[in-house]
Amino acid sequence: MSGPRCDRMLAGTALALLLAAPFGVSAQEAAKSPAIASPATEASPPPAIPAGEPPTASINTDPAAPAAPAAVTETAAPDPLASLDPADRVVAERIRDLLAATPDKIFASKNEKAAVEKFYQERNLAPLWLGKGIENARAKAVIARLKEAEADGLDASDYRTPDFVGLAPDALAEADLKLTQAVLTFARHLQAGRFPYARLSHNIQLPQTPPEPAAILARMVDAGDAGKVLDEFAPPHAAYQKLKAKLAEMRAKSSGPRVEIADGPLLKLNPKAPVQDARVPLLREKLGLSGEASDLAYDAALAAAVRKFQQANELPATGSLDARTVKALNAPVKDRQIDLVIANMERWRWYPRDLGADHVIVNQPDFMLKVIHNGSQVWTTKIVIGDPAANKQTPLLSETMKSITVNPTWNVPPSIIYNDYMPALARDPTVLARMGLIVSYGPDGSLHVSQPPGGASVLGRLRFNFPNRFLVYQHDTNEKFMFAHQVRAYSHGCMRVQDPAKYADVLLNLARPSEHWTVERVTRMFGAGEQDIQLPPAAIWVHVTYQSAFVDDAGKLQTRRDVYNIDDRLIAAVKSERAIIEPAPNGKPAEVASTGGRRRAAPPPAMSFFQSLFFGGRPPRPSHGIYR
Repeated sequence: MSGPRCDRMLAGTALALLLAAPFGVSAQEAAKSPAIASPATEASPPPAIPAGEPPTASINTDPAAPAAPAAVTETAAPDPLASLDPADRVVAERIRDLLAATPDKIFASKNEKAAVEKFYQERNLAPLWLGKGIENARAKAVIARLKEAEADGLDASDYRTPDFVGLAPDALAEADLKLTQAVLTFARHLQAGRFPYARLSHNIQLPQTPPEPAAILARMVDAGDAGKVLDEFAPPHAAYQKLKAKLAEMRAKSSGPRVEIADGPLLKLNPKAPVQDARVPLLREKLGLSGEASDLAYDAALAAAVRKFQQANELPATGSLDARTVKALNAPVKDRQIDLVIANMERWRWYPRDLGADHVIVNQPDFMLKVIHNGSQVWTTKIVIGDPAANKQTPLLSETMKSITVNPTWNVPPSIIYNDYMPALARDPTVLARMGLIVSYGPDGSLHVSQPPGGASVLGRLRFNFPNRFLVYQHDTNEKFMFAHQVRAYSHGCMRVQDPAKYADVLLNLARPSEHWTVERVTRMFGAGEQDIQLPPAAIWVHVTYQSAFVDDAGKLQTRRDVYNIDDRLIAAVKSERAIIEPAPNGKPAEVASTGGRRRAAPPPAMSFFQSLFFGGRPPRPSHGIYR
């Protein structure tokens, strides 16, 4: 059979075979069949089929049938390493393998590794510290800085730096990542410290904010001098910078030649006729006092400096230059003093980078409070802090002052009721009433004790409120005699202020300057009714610190007694502890995230129960503590 009829039968058979084929044939399989017609060939007559050959299934003569898909050609993905120098490319390939390896042996935490991996991928795995296979200027700058870590009281052995010279590509890749890890560790230690403060004490709540690894690495890439950029992670506080300078000075003195004060007669202050002695100029120099070389008088200023030195070195504070004091002055710088400076530098790393234009600094070992405005001290006063013997240490914290309460009511906390007052009541049921306290019992038999406002109140006339989880605050006191003592650690945890009316005047003029507050205006509010004076949000920060070593305005190192035994624990931790600091959300204390550290117990419960107790069931104003 031939002719048009045969052509139509063959075309119909081909169409049937095509429709009977299984669905899902790939584009590549379709492209392998050269007989599949395109729309352009459908208008042409089909080719003749030789007699005796089976019909092909690739002929489509139906105009309504869908066209076969066009052939798809595979294209290779671009090589992310193609733009790299050949010497860097082989290192980059090995960096890729190292970052993909598990378990990771370079980075201390999963978060750090993830940040590093993303950083290298975004730069097409190019090494950070190499250029054309050779150590670059960036690497040289950071290695030089890491070797000077001791200048910030850190341990250079914590930041091992590689030697890139003569290394094979595999070793170069590992060295590049290890230097990255050393830089991240150094920046974290410099900014936030070597371990979470929770390992030292639960009586602390500070930001202790480590830098983000991605931010550190981004700054390294953009830096003109990467070593100087690392310096920017150090605390900017003047107190820290002064300690750093003093540390360098102390180390230089301990390693260099010493100039000693000669032995001689006892030098004792005689105000009417000061003793003249040739040792006075050198004595004055060692104690950091200014004066002319020709001035040989052992005067009141020199005697006062000698007394302070004796106090700091646990000598009898007579103010007279005796043989024991001369020996102590001639001794090399004690390792203990260097350790104290390093411990105090470590603590400064826990505090906010910005202390606030207006802020209050409490120094617990110095028993002093200072008000700072734009970097300058505008006022200072004595304080009383918590009693270590009664385990009532004042905590370390940073919070904002929210309000000042005039004529505060004291609702006695349960700890004082059950530990102090109930035994006293058992001996004498009238003792609390004679103390001016109001005693009442709840329906469940619980005892409630409060003291109404007034001059006899343990809170005095003023309370300064900065809500915190420790429930402590600052306040006036009816026990003024305590401020005459040199060591003032008697409270239940709160800070008692010697001159609260002036303190309120200073704070209010900083926070609400247009209102022209005075001490007289504050004292006119004293009476029987409790009143709150609100402060603008975040206008004044309160930083409670533990500066057992600090540099005074004359550039002299001052040391104070370790009232709460914090220094010994911190010095021991600095020499042994290393752990990643992972700040928890919502301002909660930092926790140990890795390197074998244990998670610590959760912070104390919320203040709602104590707020209701403190405010006698009334809806609370800003949250306040309960201790005194």
